[in-house]
Amino acid sequence: MTHIKEKSLINTYGSDSLDTLIERLQSTSDSKRRYEYILWLGKSLPILNTKLHIAKNKVQGCISEVYVQGNLVNGKIQWNGYSDALITKGLLAFLIKGLNELTPLEVLSVDPNFIQMTGLSKSLTPSRANGFLNIFLKMKTQAKHLSLTNTPPE
Repeated sequence: MTHIKEKSLINTYGSDSLDTLIERLQSTSDSKRRYEYILWLGKSLPILNTKLHIAKNKVQGCISEVYVQGNLVNGKIQWNGYSDALITKGLLAFLIKGLNELTPLEVLSVDPNFIQMTGLSKSLTPSRANGFLNIFLKMKTQAKHLSLTNTPPE
């Protein structure tokens, strides 16, 4: 008899996509495999138009160049981003995939503690772990602004 894993109707971390990404990272205790997955995600990140490499989209507190922009389309945020560093690009892609197509209020309700649940903080350097958090906080700031004005922050 085969058992089918039932997906909970309640999002554990904030979205089904984020749950799936975290489960994927939790499926291995090998930090090298986690890094490989993050790098793979980064390769799938579409190129951000260089016109969007502007101060209001820049993530502060990252050693690498990181830009992220959320656009509200039919009440849900569609994210785009860029990073010049491979690992950071993968972390950005992780967040974009996990938070894409959520409403601004759904993004705002995501608890940053999900980062600990990825298991990445054990293997990331402190500056990369801080950068991961800073990208997430920038996305939350943009979501807050979009919830109030329907336009990205200045």
